[in-house]
Amino acid sequence: MVVGRVGLEALMNTSSQRMNGTMFFFNEEKDVGAIKSDDGERLEVRRSGFVPGHAPVGRCSGLPVVFSLSEDGLAVDVTVVEEVNPRRARRHTKR
Repeated sequence: MVVGRVGLEALMNTSSQRMNGTMFFFNEEKDVGAIKSDDGERLEVRRSGFVPGHAPVGRCSGLPVVFSLSEDGLAVDVTVVEEVNPRRARRHTKR
């Protein structure tokens, strides 16, 4: 995957920081996928770039992730953000 040179340089300046994005896709057979950063850049991610136990299985498009950027422009230390479901109000019935 190709990231524009200007976009890559801008992202590299924040490489020590954790960044937010969403999974675009992940091919389990090829162990490669893509993440769309909140800045709109499309970044390549490999299975080895995920924190152990956090590689997606099945459909993953749209899952929120947090990651860092390696020197060669790959997403590393990728963690899928667990969405907390808010408690639903109990339904009150009239008696």
